[in-house]
Amino acid sequence: MTQPPPPSPAPLSRTIARAGIELSAVGLGCWPIGGPYVNEKGLPCGYGKVDDEQSCRAVQRALDLGINLFDTAPTYGCGHSERILGRALAGRRDEAFIATKFSSPIDEVKRIHLSGRRPVDDVPRACEESLRRLNTDRIDLYQLHDGNRDLAEAEAIAGHFEKLVEAGKIRFFGWSTDDPDRARAYAAHDHCIAIQHRLNLLEGNREILSTCEHHGLSSINRTPLGKGLLTGKFDRATHFESDDVRQPWWDLVDGREAQQLQRFNVVRELLVADGRSLAQAALGYLWALSDCTIPIPGFKSTAQVDEHARAMACGPLSVEIMQQITGLLDCN
Repeated sequence: MTQPPPPSPAPLSRTIARAGIELSAVGLGCWPIGGPYVNEKGLPCGYGKVDDEQSCRAVQRALDLGINLFDTAPTYGCGHSERILGRALAGRRDEAFIATKFSSPIDEVKRIHLSGRRPVDDVPRACEESLRRLNTDRIDLYQLHDGNRDLAEAEAIAGHFEKLVEAGKIRFFGWSTDDPDRARAYAAHDHCIAIQHRLNLLEGNREILSTCEHHGLSSINRTPLGKGLLTGKFDRATHFESDDVRQPWWDLVDGREAQQLQRFNVVRELLVADGRSLAQAALGYLWALSDCTIPIPGFKSTAQVDEHARAMACGPLSVEIMQQITGLLDCN
């Protein structure tokens, strides 16, 4: 059955308490539109081939539908994601809330994600590089990308972030980390407004979510669709191309992903009981967990953007369905 076109503007939003601003309840994760790139061992780090013109149309479609948060990073495509996002937002920059990161080193020409960490004192230079690629004069949310960075170094990086706020280069900052202690450390900074962390129907750090709720931070949820597993598109016969990051990682036969797929199938029918798609239900689950969650599913096409917008129209899953999901997952 064909779904009706998504509403505009999007009806579901999130208020960022510390910033006094309102964002769409779903953002877009721009890792996939960075295209192929590899690490120093030659292993894929991206989501395979991408059509840049289609990526730009998808970003513009998102703006038309009221989606205004876009999360990227220098490492995604070794600068390519930032450049494409900047191109797509040309003439519409003020409609968007751009989140990017202070990331590990990259070789933009060879498209290699280099090992090691950028020195703390590279923060101002890295920020300028991102501003150039994004073709903008400010970054709305600048995040530390290294989730396990030593706390002393992370505090020094926060000091650089504060100076960038004073200079008008960034508006706010945060940390992409799955460690609760690190999340709490950054929560002490007034200009920190968000913690990005893994969270979806099957996995994630609820302690960080509680930290965000306690400190008035936004919980930006990466992998909200489990790298596509929660969309229902993949099964044990799925094959990924050699330039797709999931190709060497996923094991839908004997690995962790196979166990996740098995647990997911237990609640599959319940998730779509009210007419949502599986992807829309996975997002609705996160909204039902807390008022501070903002999932950032990846995308490559306008069709995916449309589905994310329709998810906002559906809203959070009901209390009853959430209770049933919890009961079923606890038993499996």
